[in-house]
Amino acid sequence: MKPPVPQEYDQWLEQLQTVDFVLTELQLYLDTHPSDPQALQQFRAWTERRRLIAGQFEAQFGPLEATGGARSLHHWDWVESPWPWQV
Repeated sequence: MKPPVPQEYDQWLEQLQTVDFVLTELQLYLDTHPSDPQALQQFRAWTERRRLIAGQFEAQFGPLEATGGARSLHHWDWVESPWPWQV
């Protein structure tokens, strides 16, 4: 049995969910307003923010997706992360 998930795990996931929500809303807005420079700037800034948060999460807890890449060259660490139904 895998060890319990630390409280920080949920906090990091909540941050990612928040950023993903903002990015989805900005994407939908940009689909209908593709020339809005302020929205495009916000989308780029939030995309970078997500990249940083996801990188920190993956460094601490492992990959968010199987396609996120393995941290080890000799071990498939995707199976080490908690599965969605385990958190």
